[in-house]
This record gives sequence, C-alpha cells and structure tokens, in this order.
Amino acid sequence: MVYKICRSLLRMIYAVLFRFEASGTENVPAEGPVVLCSNHISLFDPPTVGIKLHRKVHYMAKAELFNIPLFGPLIRTVGAFPVKRGGVSKEAIRSAIKLLQDGGVMGIFPEGTRNSASGMGKKGAAMIAMRSSATVIPVAIIGKYGIFRKMRVRYGKPIDLSAFIHDSSPDVLERVTDTIMLEIRAMVHQK
Repeated sequence: MVYKICRSLLRMIYAVLFRFEASGTENVPAEGPVVLCSNHISLFDPPTVGIKLHRKVHYMAKAELFNIPLFGPLIRTVGAFPVKRGGVSKEAIRSAIKLLQDGGVMGIFPEGTRNSASGMGKKGAAMIAMRSSATVIPVAIIGKYGIFRKMRVRYGKPIDLSAFIHDSSPDVLERVTDTIMLEIRAMVHQK
C-alpha cells in the first residue's frame, strides 16, 4: 500500500517537474522474474525506472541508508534491501536471486556508479539474471534532471540470453554484461 501511494505521488511530481514520459512499458512482463538493467545518471534513477510500471521494483541500497531514522524503514517498505559497502555480499546476491525466483522485479544499474551509459558494466547484474532465469529488460534513462526539463525512460524488448544459458566458459558473464550494456547504450542514443 505504501509503495502504491509513493508511486502515485512520484508520478505526479515527475510529470510536473520533469515533464516525464515513459515508452515501452508493454515490454515488461506482467508476471514472472524480471531484471530491469538501466544506465545510471542520478540518485533519482531508482524511482525513475519504476514509477511508470504496475509492478513493484526492488533495489539493493547501501546498508547505511537503513540506519537513518524514518528514511531507513521507508526505503525498506518501498522495496529496497541492504548491501554492505565495498561490494555486493553473498547475502545480498542470495536475497536478489530469491526475490526473482519468487517472481519479483529487480532494478539494477550494471555500471554500479552514476555515469551516462558509456561506462563499463559490472558482472553482478548478469550473474543475478542468469542464476535466477529472469527476463532481462534494458532500460534507458534519457535527459538531465532539472526543473521543467524533459526526462524520458525507455523500456526495451527482452534481451535474448538463450545463447549463454549452457555456456560455461570463464568469460560468459562478461559477454552477457557486454550484451546488456550494448543494448542500453543503443537505447540511450536512439532518436
């Protein structure tokens, strides 16, 4: 309930402040495990990726954020779960895979840090997607956050990872990551 209220409120705020538009929402499956892989340009990105979807989107967030009074319980309620600083722990990976195996939706920023989709992707998103057999949807956040500046989010078609399913070569996660990042970059630069 809190998630739906926050999402509705953010939809109104984004529509007014950022002239926000979304396209391709029909590419996100209505059920089953989904990993939304997006470029990362701002702290606003997690709500940007999720507010136009009908499904609850979960994220990993720095563990320290959960210690902030009021904010910590709020982000947990809206779908965040903690990850320790300095890298993603096995516990956080297990939580992500469990969430997906239970049919949830997870938002991941493969670059790991804020960038413009020109950075290198990290292998965590590929590993989580492959281990959970989730559908991978590339997401492009386009524009710059600023009052009354137009922001767009574009959801691409599911990425076909079937060629990698039975591949046990040591660089398979790098190749999956490259495939995801190429799709995100193409969508960011698409007119």
